[in-house]
Amino acid sequence: MSVKNYVLVCGGTGCESSRSDDICKNLQREVEAAGLSQDVQVVKTGCFGFCEKGPLVKVLPDESFYVEVKPEDAGEIVREHLVKGRTVNRLLYKEDNKHVAENIKFYQKQYRIVLRNCGFINPERIEEYIAREGYAALEKVLFEMTPDQVIEEVKKSGLRGRGGAGFPTWMKWNFTKQVNAETKYIVCNADEGDPGAYMDRSTLEGDPHSILEAMTIAGYTVGANQGYIYIRAEYPLAIDRLKIAIQQAREMGLLGQNILGSNFSFDIDIRLGAGAFVCGEETALLTSIEGNRGMPKPRPPFPAVKGLWDAPTVINNVETWANIPVIILRGGEWFARIGTETSKGTKVFALTGKINNSGLVEVPMGTTLREIVFDIGGGIKNGRKFKAVQTGGPSGGVITEEFLDTPIDFENLQKLGSIMGSGGMIVMDEDDCIVDVAKFYLGFTVDESCGKCAPCRNGGRQMLGLLEKITKGNGTREDLETMKTLGKAMQRASLCGLGQTAPNPVLSTIRYFHDEYLAHIDEKRCPAGVCKDLITYYILPDKCIGCTLCARRCPVSCISGERKQVHVIDTARCIKCGECYQACKFDAVTRR
Repeated sequence: MSVKNYVLVCGGTGCESSRSDDICKNLQREVEAAGLSQDVQVVKTGCFGFCEKGPLVKVLPDESFYVEVKPEDAGEIVREHLVKGRTVNRLLYKEDNKHVAENIKFYQKQYRIVLRNCGFINPERIEEYIAREGYAALEKVLFEMTPDQVIEEVKKSGLRGRGGAGFPTWMKWNFTKQVNAETKYIVCNADEGDPGAYMDRSTLEGDPHSILEAMTIAGYTVGANQGYIYIRAEYPLAIDRLKIAIQQAREMGLLGQNILGSNFSFDIDIRLGAGAFVCGEETALLTSIEGNRGMPKPRPPFPAVKGLWDAPTVINNVETWANIPVIILRGGEWFARIGTETSKGTKVFALTGKINNSGLVEVPMGTTLREIVFDIGGGIKNGRKFKAVQTGGPSGGVITEEFLDTPIDFENLQKLGSIMGSGGMIVMDEDDCIVDVAKFYLGFTVDESCGKCAPCRNGGRQMLGLLEKITKGNGTREDLETMKTLGKAMQRASLCGLGQTAPNPVLSTIRYFHDEYLAHIDEKRCPAGVCKDLITYYILPDKCIGCTLCARRCPVSCISGERKQVHVIDTARCIKCGECYQACKFDAVTRR
């Protein structure tokens, strides 16, 4: 069969929730009805990354890129584009009706290594992965390289763990390799728990075989014969595609006994997590795989020496694993040319929040925050003013406008009081209250704390209580100093990374938004108008025309006034829901 056109449809979780599966089915039905079955192949892929504009459809070979496609658009795409050869202009991205994805600003500064296959292949067909050099790295390792040579190549690459701390990958592997033990394990940490983060999920949904190949390479390198992928049960699509990939790899001799006819055997199984954030910490994750409650253990010994069932264990996250096949095929020196002096390669970020183009982005290390937010992300929604970016999820901190031109890498983020983390990047604008944001993240880590160690268990709850006190207008300046003291104590004394990094959002917001905290404390005022206890809604007499819309929208009937007369809010009865503020079309309702 000679295929003339491929129609690629985004099949990630986000687009599937917007009926991309129905788009696929409708496209296939229309292709058959038009008699194009021999010429056109419809392919459901993984995430394209441009989530803000999904569902997405790309037509090859002309690279036409359609956004916000609906199932009912399938007929027009087939009739106009595939039959008549004319693009459907109304479905093109509205930035100058860009015809090709690579010409859209969202993609122009990206460089895809981890996401190289996402949006290009059907992740449920191993043949398509193989067609894009899949499992070639495994073949090279098994028949052309010694374990020491593999570690040397990873060392040359400068690859550091993408799960948070940025520990050198080669060093972790080498620790495990050097241990003389009959049993060793390889583990993939796919327990992605940061709010707003979906990098690992999308990689597994769009390119599961890259993770299997990388883990098998690591198994050969350190002398392990069994691997486990620990993934939270809330990722059903990723789990299904992993199961399919594992079965296909076994059937083709790429997993199991004597892989590719060699004397090396390796297999991989899946273990489901219940969604506990603490299980993103490696010792808690391993404890969970063993069938116990996920709680961290003191280190040392580190898992590389004594991990799963007390055996030496290499554990890396999804993004780290996804880099390995490319490093083996193209060489460590090639990889090391990308990025900065100390942070090599690329980084995948889930760009969300008050941003025009939310989505999954992969950029070289050293790309500035300004480039990510304003070039790739398209700037702040509704023309609002940029306020800050939270990186690293609940374990990270805020980066403010003055640091927009800072190259993003492990060291620079740490200097700013944040961390790289797994790659969540949440953009905030002037309407976000920084104290409320800190309270949200700390509340998350307090809820997710396993409670094993007192610094995290007690310190986090005390800090949260002080933040709640401040947002209710009862805070004092002494509370800020107390939170700093508690935060530093948690950083020094907590058992695992959850407790050690939990104070970061609070400490960094106090550092960069001290005046906003003082407004809550001294003036009993929330500048962003978010903290309900500090807001008063009132109506400006010179702007109110008496349209009654605010009164009709008020759920507690606390707004009075005759039609075409100035209205008044009874502040004693007002529940501060903001319905009147949202409803008014004349800016007559304001808040202070």
